[in-house]
Amino acid sequence: MLPLLLALASPAGATATLAPDAEARWVPFELTPNNHVRFSLTIDGKPATAILDTGMTDTMLSDRFAAIAGIRPRQRQRGTAIGGQVAIGWAAGPTLVIGGLTHSGGRIGIAPMETPPEANVVTADMLIGADVLSCCALDIDYPGRRFRILASGRMPFTGFTAPLAHARGRSVWVTELAIAGTRLRPMLIDTGDGTWVSLTRPAWLSTGYRGAQITTTLGYGLGGPSITEAAVIPNATIAGTDTGEIEVRIEDANGYSGRAGLAGRIGSALLMRFRVLFDVRAGRMVLQSAASDAAPYIRSTSGLLMGYAERSLRVLHVMRGSPAAETGWREGDAICVANGTPITDAASAQALSGWTAGPPGTAVRLTLCDGTERTLTLRRFY
Repeated sequence: MLPLLLALASPAGATATLAPDAEARWVPFELTPNNHVRFSLTIDGKPATAILDTGMTDTMLSDRFAAIAGIRPRQRQRGTAIGGQVAIGWAAGPTLVIGGLTHSGGRIGIAPMETPPEANVVTADMLIGADVLSCCALDIDYPGRRFRILASGRMPFTGFTAPLAHARGRSVWVTELAIAGTRLRPMLIDTGDGTWVSLTRPAWLSTGYRGAQITTTLGYGLGGPSITEAAVIPNATIAGTDTGEIEVRIEDANGYSGRAGLAGRIGSALLMRFRVLFDVRAGRMVLQSAASDAAPYIRSTSGLLMGYAERSLRVLHVMRGSPAAETGWREGDAICVANGTPITDAASAQALSGWTAGPPGTAVRLTLCDGTERTLTLRRFY
């Protein structure tokens, strides 16, 4: 006998059903190097991979997977994403099975999801957005590398509670956060953003925070690469609890958060310091400390942000005020040998790149692919 399913409200034209044993249907995931929750699901019965992305108003398929699956867009438009504009096609929503949740109908977006190979971003066949997840409660057990989808109103664990609501007129979720005693809201919950906290410049200035050295950094969104300012601060406060040291990315007022009417975004690098329950229908987010799993913030001491490309480490961005910036490094420089060891493949590049955040005072010997030899002395600069 088939189990009875609990019908749940979902976006117009879509249906969502939750199995009675949904609480037992944990979905294992891998945490990618970019702090993304990547897992397996089925799309119209076909196996696929996905990333949980609560910062997306609509669930998106990669154009590559859509072509393979025979899912064709009926209309097209341009949408705003982190990094810029992106072309989106819209198709009838397929049937998605994620743990104990079955979601069918409505619409699904189709967009290019490839990033430059040197960005080393782990991709997936689709991004599961807030439109699918808002039917229910979402329990992400970061230490256990698993999540589950529950009926709204359940409280499977206790912890600190923060308000959670839909952003005005949209399916995405917002909460609040405090820095230096200043309450910042609305803050988008964005599990698809692998960083810590991003703020608009007006929101950052409103905190009156002093003492942070500001540099620049690089990120990738669905709309492509973006450069923002960044600072590291000792802590923020969310749900009345101290987050510990975090990086704050500072966006121009007309950046993604500003155009969306947000104070900023809370990304997965911060969220993974907790076990988190999101229940927008109940109006709450519950955080339980997962300190034993919390990775410290890794601070660059070189100022070189790089990716692997063609047997080399390619410089993607030189951080402002860094040792690399002060010694003439440029975007596009390619390193073929680090401390006397050649870079032969992506694995060796990963093993050899630890020096970029090495102990201050360390002198690193580097050979560019054109034969030029350089020495870079590491130091703390932000």
